[in-house]
Amino acid sequence: MATATATLTPSAAIVPSAPPTSPLTLANVLYEKKGTIAYVTVNRPKVLNALNTPTWADLRKAFEDARDDAAVRGVILTGAGNKAFIAGADIGELAQVTAFKAEQSSRFGQEVLDLIENLGKPVIAAVNGFALGGGCETAIACTIRISVETAKFGQPEVTLGLVPGGGGTQRLPRLVGKGRCSSFCPER
Repeated sequence: MATATATLTPSAAIVPSAPPTSPLTLANVLYEKKGTIAYVTVNRPKVLNALNTPTWADLRKAFEDARDDAAVRGVILTGAGNKAFIAGADIGELAQVTAFKAEQSSRFGQEVLDLIENLGKPVIAAVNGFALGGGCETAIACTIRISVETAKFGQPEVTLGLVPGGGGTQRLPRLVGKGRCSSFCPER
């Protein structure tokens, strides 16, 4: 008995091709998806991954993409290099802004952290070093924080008479309780 083999080739009319997707173009954040996990890496190791306006904007774009992609089930956020997760605000940028611009920047950072906190998917902060100021606030906004033993968390801006600008005064007490909050703020 003769055997017949057939090759099935789906018709383009039956199987639509996936629309091409262009990767996000981000200056200060590396963003990639592997399977169901999105990886977001603040990529400014020379300045200990300090947060400036373009970095906040990049974080917002990356997290909006992760939120809107149904295939993404969770996000891992970290910092490039081995010294800092995020060492806080970019002091070089802060030195050049007006009070009005500083308030706008603080509100924008709060919006990004609100996005992270309310993403609807788990966000893991992989803290690989300093998490100070805005870096500590970013870690606090995540669902889970995992850190190396040598990681340092804190809100050192309070020693300069500044209020944590990213919502840390609200998130930190909810996370660790009011009594433990003072351990995150250095004494004078």
